[in-house]
Parts: sequence; structure tokens; C-alpha cells
Amino acid sequence: MSSNRYEKTAKEILSLAGIEINGNNPWDIQVYNKDFYRRALSEAELGIGESYMDGWWDCEKIDELIYRVVKSRLDEKVKRKFSIIFDLFLTKIFNMQPKRKAFVIGERHYDLGNELFQNMLDRRMNYSCAYWKNATTLDQAQENKLELICKKLYLRSGMKVLDIGCGWGAFGKYAAEKYNVSTVGITVSKEQFKLGKELCNGLPVKIKFQDYRELKEKFDRIVSVGMIEHVGYKNYRTYFKVAYRCLTNEGLFLLHTIGESKSVKAADAWTEKYIFPGGMLPSIKQLAKATEGLFIIEDLHSFGADYDKTLMAWYENFKTNWNKIKDKYSERFYRMWKYFLLSSAGAFRARNKNQLWQIVLSKNGIDGGYRALR
Repeated sequence: MSSNRYEKTAKEILSLAGIEINGNNPWDIQVYNKDFYRRALSEAELGIGESYMDGWWDCEKIDELIYRVVKSRLDEKVKRKFSIIFDLFLTKIFNMQPKRKAFVIGERHYDLGNELFQNMLDRRMNYSCAYWKNATTLDQAQENKLELICKKLYLRSGMKVLDIGCGWGAFGKYAAEKYNVSTVGITVSKEQFKLGKELCNGLPVKIKFQDYRELKEKFDRIVSVGMIEHVGYKNYRTYFKVAYRCLTNEGLFLLHTIGESKSVKAADAWTEKYIFPGGMLPSIKQLAKATEGLFIIEDLHSFGADYDKTLMAWYENFKTNWNKIKDKYSERFYRMWKYFLLSSAGAFRARNKNQLWQIVLSKNGIDGGYRALR
């Protein structure tokens, strides 16, 4: 296909979402390198993301651009390069998240530097969707989320709680302070492990550097916030078996996760390469299949629109505080991280792809029924 043909095709596809090349709207793409068209059409998400990192194109409001792309399902109209299709094919054959690779996500994402996340997140360092009901600031919305989780778990003083994928210990610290429980949190990030222990010092919060498959203790409650996205569909059943093994018979397990509206078996190629290696988002169908015969689903709460607000708040913090940390990162990293945050916000805004769920599970069903909280 000639370069002019690539450009014509790209314009035709983008026009379906009301996006114009070099147009005047804040969501229009400004193209600086004509090779962008071939790269975008042949390599899809990978080519689009990498060419942005390389400065081949720009957009005043990337979040609005991606919102229109996702809402119009333009990804279904772009052909993928054979090498990318082959990589996706391999994920269906092999387990891309085996135990020996459990710590890769920690090394390549969460260990990018605590300063990056301290300058982007709320004061408690929650790296997951906030709950914006009755909140006007990120700090309020994240405390709302932590309080909501505690209430949904019906925490009581003296309980022992497991946090699978504890991050910097935000939940454990909050639950210990407000509900007088003890928590054990696990992470595969050395940076989270180090700072988390400092932040939780003096509280009955123990943070361990280990893979979830090694867990064997019993707990009254289990929480897992934003971790199953790194587990991989081939390991979902194992993940829930571990939770089942560690939960008391009368216990509750709350799973907080990003989800896909349809079942997939890999993340898009750009996200896999640059942001979350080995990551993928589960669907309700996949989660239901993995829990069958183990857990009763007591409650499912969907609030994906809140992730749009959360990501935009993170981006504003990142942009505002960039000068404090820019000596540690490259300009290409800045463009990569900006694209990650804003494109994710746009995808959640579209509502037809990315979702956010909190699911409460029990082993045997709650006598008299579970009272759902919002």
C-alpha cells in the first residue's frame, strides 16, 4: 500500500469517530511524520502508542481522542501486523504468568521509583480506582474507597485480614487505624515492600515480598485490590483456590478489579510492552468460571466511570509535579506515562470496554443474605 493510501485509509477510519487529521478540535490528531499512517494501520495499538512516544503525532486532549476511538470501536477496523498477531497467539498456548515470572511486573512497573508514585497518587498512595461518591478531591475519594471496602467486609476489631497485592500498604494501614484489625499484605515489588514497611511502621501490619501462590495462613477476611489484573487467565482458578485455602469458612473475600466487557486472553501490545508486562483484564465470564464450586458471589458493584476521574486526577498530579522528578526520567518516559494515563481515562470514559468491579465472595453463602453497601 502506498503512503498516500495509508493516509487516506487512516483519515477515513478516524472520521468514523469524528476525528480529523490536523483538525481544530482538541481531540483531533496533529501528525508530524507521515510514516505514522502506515505504522498505525499495520501495528495498531503498538504503532500508535510508540509513534506518540517518538513524537510523530500529538493531540491536545488524548483522553478525548481515545474516548472517541474506543466508543466507536475503531480498533475493530484496523488490521494487525502478523508479528503482533503471532505474539497474541502465543499467549493462548502458553502460560505467560508462571510462578517464575511472578516478580517481573514488580521490577518493570512498580519499581519505576517510589518518587514517581508519591508525586502522582493520593496521600495514602492508593494505586487503584477511587470511589468519588460524595468526594471532591482525590484524597477524599480514595479514603471513600478504603472505607467502602472495610464496610463491605464487615470488619470487626481483632480480625486477621489478608491483602493480596497490597501495594504500599494503604488498605492495611487504614484498616488497622480505623478498625483495629491486623493485616498481612503481599507484594512482588521491592520498592513497594521497602516503602510500605516504613509507612506502616508501628501498626499491626506485616508486609511480605512474595508470590500469592505461596500463601498458606488462614484469615478472617481477604481483600485484593488491583492485583488479579496481573494473574493471567490461565491462573485465575489457582488464584481463587489460594484465596479459598486461606479464608476461614465464615469469612468474606473482596475482589476489586478492572475488567473487560468481553473475554480476552492478553493485553493490547503497547500496554504489554511498556506498562504492564504479562497483564490482562478479566471478564465477568472468566471470573465466574474460575470461582465456580469455590465461592458464592454475594455482591457485584460496578463503578468504572470513577476510574476516568481517578486517572485524570493522577495525570494532573503527574503533570504538576513532573519538574520534581524529571531528572530521573527521560522525555520519552514522560510521553509514555502521559499517554498511559490519558488513554486509560478515555477508555474508561467510553464505558463499552474497560470496567471496574468490586465483588464480595463467601465460601458457603451468608445466612440470611449479604447486605450490599454503596
